[in-house]
Amino acid sequence: MTHPSSATARTVSWNDAERAAAFSHWLTGIAPKHAIDPATVRLASADASFRRYLRVDRTDAPGSHIIMDAPPEKEDCRPFVQVARLMQEAGVRAPHVLAWDESLGFMLLTDLGDQPLLAALNPEQPAAALPYFQDAVAALLTWQRASRPGVLPPYDAALLQRELQLFPDWYLVQHKGRRLDDATRSLLSQTFARIVERNLAAPSVFVHRDFMPRNLMLPREGFDPSDPARRLGVLDFQDAVYGPVTYDIACLMRDAFLTWEEDMVLDVTIRYWEQARKTGLLDFDGWSEDFGSFYRAVDWMALQRHLKVAGIFARLTLRDGKPQYLADAPRFLLYIRNTAARYRELTPLLRLIDQIEGWEAASGFAYGRV
Repeated sequence: MTHPSSATARTVSWNDAERAAAFSHWLTGIAPKHAIDPATVRLASADASFRRYLRVDRTDAPGSHIIMDAPPEKEDCRPFVQVARLMQEAGVRAPHVLAWDESLGFMLLTDLGDQPLLAALNPEQPAAALPYFQDAVAALLTWQRASRPGVLPPYDAALLQRELQLFPDWYLVQHKGRRLDDATRSLLSQTFARIVERNLAAPSVFVHRDFMPRNLMLPREGFDPSDPARRLGVLDFQDAVYGPVTYDIACLMRDAFLTWEEDMVLDVTIRYWEQARKTGLLDFDGWSEDFGSFYRAVDWMALQRHLKVAGIFARLTLRDGKPQYLADAPRFLLYIRNTAARYRELTPLLRLIDQIEGWEAASGFAYGRV
């Protein structure tokens, strides 16, 4: 891959002149040690938080490094550093922290590539996608097998409940403009309690919390799962917790930004199940012997995530001025509806979703793929 020269590099803009000066001083100071060219700094990407990522060329070899710009008053980088180390120790391909000024919120990282797996996938071509998902499953199992309690924050009832509350607070009230009467609040309270109870019953492991193709990176040298340096890289892991083993596989196959036919979802989930049960990760409630029992647990975990993300996407649009996220909300509402339709306990939620989205009168409505 060719890199832009200093003349063509994309200009990095700063809203704060003082922070811009601090960045320039920091980068100039570390440039000789880490063999980077400050003149080549350009924007790499931004995410849903206050972080953004810059790219800078190396002078000692082809390639580049990544710079994280995370204002310390808005972002705590310590979890990122901790989880990056845990992933590397486990054998997952994650970025290495080369330099970090904690007081300023600037960090130099190894560059895992500039193309996310998402860009290489086509839901109409599941066979072509399967090798990538097999490698993603391998990375996930490597991460989960390294799990131990007391290292990462617990994914406990309080956190699960707070996440679920984003759905009524931001999607229903703020986005849809719906006033919640006592009956609706009671319905949601009972449903959320059942979801939390089901999910907390699962065995706990290290949980990435956003393990999806957008955060899995293709190596520039070409994807080759037999070569550790050319396997998928893993990013955006700073919110990792210790919680339900079902979360990350649900996240991988019920994606925020693309939808697979159910046979593809089942195929990859079964491959995960086959390997996970051999390592003892699924020694719970008959999961090792009964895929159906495990898959139902994945359904309930995915439901919690989908309700949460619908609320987050509404908040990103209404509070943070990032409307591109809410464009994917219909995908999540269809995920929620399809799951609710499979379980009798979730019938009240199903009816609420149909009413809110205006689907209750639809005849033969194509509710989309799971």
